[in-house]
Amino acid sequence: MLRCHTPPQCGRAPLRHHGRRESPPAAAPGVVVRCARGAPQVPGIEAASPGHAAATAAKAEGGDARPSLAERLRLGSLLEDGLSYKESFIVRCYEVGINKTATVETIANLLQEVGCNHAQSVGFSTDGFATTTTMRKLGLIWVTNRMHIEIYKYPAWGDVVEIETWCQEDGRIGTRRDWILKDLANGEVIGRATSKWVMMNQNTRRLQRVSDDVRDEVFIHCPKTPRLAFPEENNGSLKKIPNLSDPAQYSRLGLVPRRADLDMNQHVNNVTYIGWVLESIPQDIIDTHELQTITLDYRRECQHDDIVDSLTYIEEGEEKSMNGSASAAPHKEERQQFLHCLRFAANGDEINRGRTVWRKLAR
Repeated sequence: MLRCHTPPQCGRAPLRHHGRRESPPAAAPGVVVRCARGAPQVPGIEAASPGHAAATAAKAEGGDARPSLAERLRLGSLLEDGLSYKESFIVRCYEVGINKTATVETIANLLQEVGCNHAQSVGFSTDGFATTTTMRKLGLIWVTNRMHIEIYKYPAWGDVVEIETWCQEDGRIGTRRDWILKDLANGEVIGRATSKWVMMNQNTRRLQRVSDDVRDEVFIHCPKTPRLAFPEENNGSLKKIPNLSDPAQYSRLGLVPRRADLDMNQHVNNVTYIGWVLESIPQDIIDTHELQTITLDYRRECQHDDIVDSLTYIEEGEEKSMNGSASAAPHKEERQQFLHCLRFAANGDEINRGRTVWRKLAR
């Protein structure tokens, strides 16, 4: 909220591969940490300096207790209450696209980075993709099943973006990670995101309830009362994506994963799925609009020898305002909304389904 074995809130999705239920991206709650000096103390962890939480955990497991160079140089840290993490990033020239602003893939990658650093900062294992000690003993991983991103203003090359993230319990088998993005120059909120993760047994590929032992390890680092990036009751992150059938109005067939699309587990990185979804958006929309919202439901994961078809459908009906409330539909040229399906070319099995909302570019 996104790979198989990836930190929750960091990047991958659960799936079924060619008819079998497969393990989604392994993810683990908590993520991103870049401790600068004087990281605040976190409940249950003796911490007082950058990277100290991670170092303490490493020492407990017989590892090197010294914070790494990366931990000392990161522009991020836990907040004073120890329940959320903030990190700042400079947008690089290679992270912007045709509109001279950061691409949605860049935004998604930064969300994953922050999530992973948060998990590391509270002492979760980097070897187990932000898994806890009990999770590793039981062969449990986190997998994402939904990612929802809204961008109100895209940062440009050289802009500094501050991202805050936190995670919290979401039912007996899941957790969620939220993010808020700000323009550090003026404090303006430029985007929000949320993701949902479930716990899965790595060997059986079955979903599993979060045990009390795991809950004690994970949720001690989470807000005690619900805190939502999208607090509106009727917000777009909750909207169901319908089952899609042919014919699609637009398609891009025969997409093949590149070697560069694979993660360390030899599965396609969840951000690649975003790029594939956008491949079947009609060119006239790309030329005149920019992506405002993207929602993806992950169902299966993709490997290096799979061939993928990207299908796009025009979604008719009531529009949503920026904060999720119902509003009168804008003029057709101002706002466009689409439904998406990625599927295996070989057998038509669904990989994921999605929704995108596009706003007219200001000229």
